[in-house]
Amino acid sequence: MNYFEKMRGSGPSPPGVGAGEVFWSWLGSFLGISAVALLHAGLFEPRDLSLLIGSFGASAVLLYGAVRSPLAQPRNLMGGHVLSALIGVTAHQLLGSTPWLAAAVAVSLAIAIMHLTRTLHPPGGATALIAVIGGDSVHQLGYLYVLVPAALGALVMLVIALLVNNIPKTRKYPEFWF
Repeated sequence: MNYFEKMRGSGPSPPGVGAGEVFWSWLGSFLGISAVALLHAGLFEPRDLSLLIGSFGASAVLLYGAVRSPLAQPRNLMGGHVLSALIGVTAHQLLGSTPWLAAAVAVSLAIAIMHLTRTLHPPGGATALIAVIGGDSVHQLGYLYVLVPAALGALVMLVIALLVNNIPKTRKYPEFWF
């Protein structure tokens, strides 16, 4: 198969989902994101939701909308965010004077480490990137960014996923822990 033929794809789009699946995905993501935001409002400045990093939106899609995906499992969620946050903070501290380089190193190294540790979670790439480009409020956290927001926010979303995703008989979460 030549290079350009590969870009045509090999099959039809995936099938749609029923109303029940849409409802449980909506409910889980609403509760998960709300819980992280409310926790932040209770612990920190209520108007500055820095605990609610953008990568959690993508995690919500996986945790509540693609519950059976290997990328949505607890090991991947927690490991992906924590390792990527650690890498992102380190990249910023070592290379922050050259932001484009720090950003590229953070994301690419996060992907490599997630592969090597079997914790691939695509939102982890954004968690690493946010550590580099997140601005003064994120940079002032230093390595605390690994714990709050990355680990704590992911843990809150995991607890909500465990509770909500096991209510309907058609869902089971997690598929695996380790």
